[in-house]
Amino acid sequence: MLKASCRMKLTANLFSLCMVGLAAVFASGQAQETTLNFAPSRTTINFTLGDVLHTVHGTFQLKSGEIHFVPASTKISGVLVVDATSGESGSGSRDRKMNKDVLESARYPEVTFRPDRLEGDVSSSGSSTVQVHGMFGIHGDEHEITVPAQVELAPDHWSLTVHFKVPYVKWGMKDPSTFVLRVDKTVAIDLRASGSNPVAQR
Repeated sequence: MLKASCRMKLTANLFSLCMVGLAAVFASGQAQETTLNFAPSRTTINFTLGDVLHTVHGTFQLKSGEIHFVPASTKISGVLVVDATSGESGSGSRDRKMNKDVLESARYPEVTFRPDRLEGDVSSSGSSTVQVHGMFGIHGDEHEITVPAQVELAPDHWSLTVHFKVPYVKWGMKDPSTFVLRVDKTVAIDLRASGSNPVAQR
């Protein structure tokens, strides 16, 4: 009876050790959370707006940004903050009208994007193309959007490219078109960012 009890205890201990070992292996195989810190000096935000005469090109400036995600999962969080007052298109009168009448940037000085879900896998090394779902904040409201993103990760650097369109008139902003000058009701946004190294955390 004593020998049987000892064997049962030994078996239970071995089982426990095996489970602990398997848990450790499983945990070590999980992807680390990765953080991308966006620097305004290494981030460009370009916009393109078509009209009947020519296409308008311009830029906005990033204020701050930090994105957290887990490669090979849908987990993502963080926020990008853009200075809505920084829009420049090469025409002072046009930019003043954009800030005063369309963006109302004195009242709504920031544009934000808060990602909350990834569709597709971000590889822990190399290039990946994914869809990023989140909330786009502009002109005092938030709008649900999904944008395509190309991400490249390496031990010593990272890069990100995003292209999407903002239906600003549909979202409640003023149409700057006049009887003579007609402009598109959507504006194309191209964001490119890079960093020296992604930060991985357990």
